[in-house]
Amino acid sequence: LGLTDQLLPTNDDHRRAMVVRRGRLVPIPEGFELMAPRNPWALLKTPIFSLRGKLRILWERFTPGKKVNRDESLESFVVRRFGREALDNLVQALVGGIYTADPKTLSLRATLPRFLDMETEHGSLIKAMRQQHKTKAQNKNDKATGARYSLFISLKYGMQTLPDALVDALPAGALRCNTPVASIMRTTSDTGEDHHAWQVNTQAGEVIESDGLAITAPAHRAATWIASIDHEAGELLNDIDYAASAVAHLAFRRNDVPHALDAFGFVVPARENRTIIAGTFSSTKYVGRSPDGYTLIRIFLGGATQSGAIPEDDNALIANVQNELRDLLGIEAPPLFHTLRRCGPCMPQYKVGHLDRIAALRQRIAEHPGLELAGSAYEGVGIPDCIHNGEQAAERLIDQLTTPST
Repeated sequence: LGLTDQLLPTNDDHRRAMVVRRGRLVPIPEGFELMAPRNPWALLKTPIFSLRGKLRILWERFTPGKKVNRDESLESFVVRRFGREALDNLVQALVGGIYTADPKTLSLRATLPRFLDMETEHGSLIKAMRQQHKTKAQNKNDKATGARYSLFISLKYGMQTLPDALVDALPAGALRCNTPVASIMRTTSDTGEDHHAWQVNTQAGEVIESDGLAITAPAHRAATWIASIDHEAGELLNDIDYAASAVAHLAFRRNDVPHALDAFGFVVPARENRTIIAGTFSSTKYVGRSPDGYTLIRIFLGGATQSGAIPEDDNALIANVQNELRDLLGIEAPPLFHTLRRCGPCMPQYKVGHLDRIAALRQRIAEHPGLELAGSAYEGVGIPDCIHNGEQAAERLIDQLTTPST
């Protein structure tokens, strides 16, 4: 898309994150990567865990591994390998910040399979991570430490640049905005022979025909259209649950924020009983996100573990956020401005067995040539995952439409 020169890396000067522990922000130990520590000394010094909790985490090196290629929930895996305290005080918040998921049901195989693979190959995640760190240390270009912050990247003028560039790259007339789909159906040729063509009917009465169709809507929306074509596929799509979330941005004068903001942001464990799940110091994490003398903070709410923490009233929601920022960052002044985006059921929940469900769904969809599914509900929720997923769907459609039938 020609956006390479606009890619914006994170600010190396503050490459760390924090977690809320007993009502205050505490730095996450150096080398703690999502669920496993690489630096035992940093772990021993942190106030996030009790002494007993720290010893239980370090005992992971001697915990027998299970060499069974099966799915497991995040909670089951972490408690089995590191103990309950590791999950409740940190891991649930770190992973929840990505997937807004309940650790009791989140599929590890579908979200963080490399940790299962570490257990299988090395018998211990701590051993595996230390070995990987030694290998990385040999590469002078790899500056990543702790969590994988170097993988975070944005665009100079914000993420809206990406869809805008995609729209500009489309042929004229290819995009129809604000055009709800009523139904999709298979069509046949005049001779009655099935020629793998599709018809999209909009709520405005427009009929759009195509040889190939890739549906990238959320699974529960896709289910309403596909159920009439394949009932089993529709049921499998409906089995993918979603969680609601909201994102608030608040701008302040820097002098009105007592906290040093010397990190990328913070995560909030569910056990802290707060109304937010995470916060990003946007103007610290990315250079240029606010003018000098000001700061921009992004707050995340909702998810599977705090679905009731999003008031229906916008003013009440922002008031909750301001109360949290007062408690955690000492901000007494009102924001200069704020924005609020509510995302209804928008976060797909990859529950245990998710990959098996997706495999069964792909098998059903394969029975309908010219039809493909793509999006965050299937093989990854991140933007790179969705781009890759969409490209694969397009390539499969092209192969189907250009390969002569036998």
